Amino acid sequence: MNRELVNKMPGRWKKTSFSTTIILVLVATLLVHGLQRSELTITRLTDGIWRLGDFITQAFPPDFSRITNILIASFETFEIALIGTIFGALLSVPLGVLAARNTTPHKSVYFIARGIISFLRAIPDLVWGLIFVVTIGLGPAPGIFAITVDVIGFCGRFFAERIEEIDSGPMDSLKVSGASKLAIVTGAILPATLPSFIATCLFSLEQSVRSAIILGLVGAGGIGVELQTSMQLFRFKEALTIILIIFAIVLGVERVSAYFRSKII
Repeated sequence: MNRELVNKMPGRWKKTSFSTTIILVLVATLLVHGLQRSELTITRLTDGIWRLGDFITQAFPPDFSRITNILIASFETFEIALIGTIFGALLSVPLGVLAARNTTPHKSVYFIARGIISFLRAIPDLVWGLIFVVTIGLGPAPGIFAITVDVIGFCGRFFAERIEEIDSGPMDSLKVSGASKLAIVTGAILPATLPSFIATCLFSLEQSVRSAIILGLVGAGGIGVELQTSMQLFRFKEALTIILIIFAIVLGVERVSAYFRSKII
């Protein structure tokens, strides 16, 4: 190999900058401190493995005696996820328009819309579920509200970013012709962004199904309530049945979502 070419080749390792070194030291410090705080010892790991073995032994074979009630709760979980995703996605469209630099009516509106999206994204869906359970009460309704708010934070950001990426030509043409803002949205923005919007909504539905299951653990309805009750009453065979159904639901939604995304994108 030519010596000059070898000399021009970049080194495999470069000297790290001062800021990078500080970050690496900080991460290592947090890692060590976190492991110490967690009290994660070999004894606890060994005991945990044995307890996991006991749980699996007691859970087999699955108990299907309450399969009807479990399937009804599973269907309720899917409904919570679907309704929350649809409501959240619909509300995300106008919010995304306001949060996009090329479609917002004013900078102040842009920052307010972006702030709302950031706020909704920052708070986990489980916290929203607790808030709505306290304010609305137990059942599917707080789950739907929590999913809706979570989806707005998720879809709102991606909708806004996708709107900012579209070609401005069709929008400019409609503006010159005197079209209203609604006509610009429906005539230029939605046709250019609809496939991406639908794909984002399908991703959001996958996430919402998982969230709806977890929200049931705080009283927001669905199969999560059944799982919590079974675990608390040490009905591990029934709990295993619920876990298998949860696996089937999540896997089924992912497969269907992937199929439709492949047709759209």
